[in-house]
Amino acid sequence: MSKETASWLKTRTLTGNTKNRGTAWHYRADQQGEEPNHYPGPIPVSDVERRLFRWEAVELPVYVRVPATIDSMDGIDDNGNPYRYLPREQRKNIAASDDYSDLGMFKEGYRPHQYREWLLHTVATVLDSDLGISSAGLLRNRAVAWVEVSVPESITTPDGVEFRPNLLATISFDGSIATTFKRTCTMVGCDNTRELALSEKGQTYKARHSKHSGFKVAEARDALALVHTMASDFADEVGRLLDWKVSDNQWHLLRREVIPAGDSKGATTRALNRRSEINRMYRYDSRANQWHGTAFGVVQAFNTWNHHDRPTAKSTDRAERNMLDAVTGGTTAEDVKVLAALSQITG
Repeated sequence: MSKETASWLKTRTLTGNTKNRGTAWHYRADQQGEEPNHYPGPIPVSDVERRLFRWEAVELPVYVRVPATIDSMDGIDDNGNPYRYLPREQRKNIAASDDYSDLGMFKEGYRPHQYREWLLHTVATVLDSDLGISSAGLLRNRAVAWVEVSVPESITTPDGVEFRPNLLATISFDGSIATTFKRTCTMVGCDNTRELALSEKGQTYKARHSKHSGFKVAEARDALALVHTMASDFADEVGRLLDWKVSDNQWHLLRREVIPAGDSKGATTRALNRRSEINRMYRYDSRANQWHGTAFGVVQAFNTWNHHDRPTAKSTDRAERNMLDAVTGGTTAEDVKVLAALSQITG
């Protein structure tokens, strides 16, 4: 079962701009409580703070239990043996201040970046009449959080590709990702997320959890620029990929390169099935086939399959996996891999 159950998604994630975007996949009108987690317009900063970030990450000392004598013991275990606790001064536990639930274990030099300060207050500096919080949430039992800012309405490139530019800010307390601010684009109609970095125009700012990291709002803001500047950059990226022609034979070679046959019969069968599914997406699915014969159509096919059809682990929900891929860069890594292989094939 997913770590983020339907109940969790309704209480620990917030979705904004539904008037223009529609509701999230997990929305059920009859299951909304007194305070729905969906907002017709932008999500107020105060609501994100109150509903998601009203607690802080605290540092707790770490102790280990070792055998002891009667004179030095702190207690007796279930087998009647005395034990005592020894501090591990080079380690610390990061826990939630409201219930002391475990978030992560780190070395002494680690410094937690508080969600309210590093996510919410930083993001608030770029909000204006045209920008608002479009989504925010907690994952992995609150050890991962994100806040996304975007324009309320979609933008259409000269080539007819509709998208929404976003600024995505994320932090983890379990060591899975660095504190990161980056520019992303969401494709309207399929909700695929892509970082604006495939042409090396994307801007990302990362901060380490150390005593030297400091709070650098101005630096992060300069690295990100503003969401307003993304429309022309993404339009240029789309145009470049649409001009990049891909023949049917090159498409065939690409699928063999990106999805190699396995060493066993089962692995080979899975690879062949995946090639077939992505080929169907590329040729017949409206989320990709309208750009058939171009690198943009290729990226859309692979990206859409990964986003909507790729199998998930038993312990992971698709929505959880997609959001984690967005904040960790997993989606971008796959896109870069596909385009690198296509570049080799097309010369």
